[in-house]
Amino acid sequence: MRIGDFNALDEGEARDLVSLWAAIPRWVSAVVGGRPYPTREALEETAAAEAATWNAADLDQALAQHPRIGERATGDDASATASRREQAAMTDAASDVAQRIATGNTRYEARFGRVFLIRARGRSAEEMLAELERRLANTPESEVAEAASQLCEIALGRLRETVSADRVATG
Repeated sequence: MRIGDFNALDEGEARDLVSLWAAIPRWVSAVVGGRPYPTREALEETAAAEAATWNAADLDQALAQHPRIGERATGDDASATASRREQAAMTDAASDVAQRIATGNTRYEARFGRVFLIRARGRSAEEMLAELERRLANTPESEVAEAASQLCEIALGRLRETVSADRVATG
């Protein structure tokens, strides 16, 4: 969709779409409320600036819809489809790596009280495992910041897949 099409969505459609990028209601409201955007880059700037304010409660809201790394999202909705596409590297993961990720997921959830989140797109299963193991040593505060950063990368990636870089026509 072009940026003009995004700007023209009714409020509910825009909220539904932006919620697929990151399901954080106050962020969705700020991004949708910033319309109209002259360019996708302006939309990205607003989305990134608002994401910089995410906290632990925001993460918990957003992660309620995220599957664990290594678990295939079910359903045919847009969120599940995006998750499967983003975690494509896990389909070819060696069984020992997949098992270590599953074990790490359990340890992570016990330590931090939420699912492990990482931008999976472009990363191998081995890279995700290494990051999971490294992040288990984070403090709760530093892990909130790191997980929020990863969620922002996911959200901005989804935004770029949805909205083209065209400018709004001026006339």
